[in-house]
Amino acid sequence: MAGARQAQQWLLTLLPAFPVLLLVLRLWQLSRQDMSTMLLLVQYVSPLGLLSALLIALVWAFPLVVLTFGVLGRLLRLSAPDRFDPERSLLASGTARTPGWVLTGAVALGALTWQLRFLPTLLMLGLWLLALRTRYLHPDQPTRILLVSVALPLAAAVLAYTALGPAIWAALRQDELATAALLAVPPAAAVLLTGPIPGWSAPVLTHGLAYAVAAVLPLVMGAVFLRVPVLPTAAVELAPPGAVAAAADTDPGTDPGGDPAPADRAGPEVVLGALITVTDTSTIVLDRAEGVRFLPNGRVRSQVLCPEAARVPYSVVTVHGWPVEETVLDWMMPRRPVADPDVRCDGRLPAAR
Repeated sequence: MAGARQAQQWLLTLLPAFPVLLLVLRLWQLSRQDMSTMLLLVQYVSPLGLLSALLIALVWAFPLVVLTFGVLGRLLRLSAPDRFDPERSLLASGTARTPGWVLTGAVALGALTWQLRFLPTLLMLGLWLLALRTRYLHPDQPTRILLVSVALPLAAAVLAYTALGPAIWAALRQDELATAALLAVPPAAAVLLTGPIPGWSAPVLTHGLAYAVAAVLPLVMGAVFLRVPVLPTAAVELAPPGAVAAAADTDPGTDPGGDPAPADRAGPEVVLGALITVTDTSTIVLDRAEGVRFLPNGRVRSQVLCPEAARVPYSVVTVHGWPVEETVLDWMMPRRPVADPDVRCDGRLPAAR
């Protein structure tokens, strides 16, 4: 009895620490493993901005966790009811305490946030959950079990292959075997796990898969989040130092012979990097080449926010014109109008004024 409760207490204690660890690792990576730069980022970077980036980047993980552990827990309960003890097994405890509306919400969230190539997997998990739940709640209704466990997965597979058939063939012709497998395998696999498995293997299989998912998923989430931008990318146009120097009889920026100092001979430039903050005296930028730069506000001619570079698509396969790497949210949201990029975002100076 104490085993599951103690494990659950440890899980609830450590779970909030995982997002904090991801945020710290992201700042450590952004600072190029320099402690002074990291402390500067911690001082100025907005925690709300970091959490927003974390949420947007990893929103897909919630449906994956809920549905995967939901399927494994219900499979254990149906296949080996004598080994399904919520007081001793954390998997059984989570299954017994997860209401149906959470599973329904996870399926809906996954349908919105998962890429099209992963939607057949979502369909497979949803059908497995429905069939296992029906067998557990209505064991004395064979007709209902037959409809939900056999007829519904077969009908869903036929519809899925009708819609995805051209895309599967296109993926095979393009040698995109991973995309072809993600589109072709789950609809057929949805028919396989709609009932119990041998009771002697159920505890080992379900708990082994649960531990494997729990070990791999944090690594995948960390790898995804470490590529997410957490600071706005900006291009700052700087005037030459001599253009803003105050007129005076004795210019501190000149040599004794009256020739301009080396800094004054520098021309205008564009600094491209992550904008940290703007203080009363300086604009602080994390330059991609030189690290942190404190740019005097008197030299700043203009600033422009540079849009995030478009992600290069991995796959050229589409399903009725819908790229397999896009989500339903991508399809629903209005497209950003295409505009000529600002030359300063390429590190070049604008035309002469």
